Amino acid sequence: MPALCMDERDNVAMVFEDGVGPGTGLEVFDQKGRTMKATARAAIPYGHKLALTPIAAGEPVIKYGEVIGWATLAIPAGDHVHVHNLESRRGRGDLTDGV
Repeated sequence: MPALCMDERDNVAMVFEDGVGPGTGLEVFDQKGRTMKATARAAIPYGHKLALTPIAAGEPVIKYGEVIGWATLAIPAGDHVHVHNLESRRGRGDLTDGV
């Protein structure tokens, strides 16, 4: 099953297959044509993010080479990354850096 990692700095990949569940093997492609293997630890809907590496609580979640938010709890490699464990940077009016 395919997933896509857009930048070598990314710690998440986008899943592009339906039916991904615990134990599903994924082939993660990058823009340079390289591949790596990952195993889902949870159900991951089409278009959602899969953690490629463990992400500690408070660490940045990186997609497209950019920080998109912070982990609100520890996220093991292979876990689903979404609003239940990610606090977004976008739309926040209380951040001082203007992001």
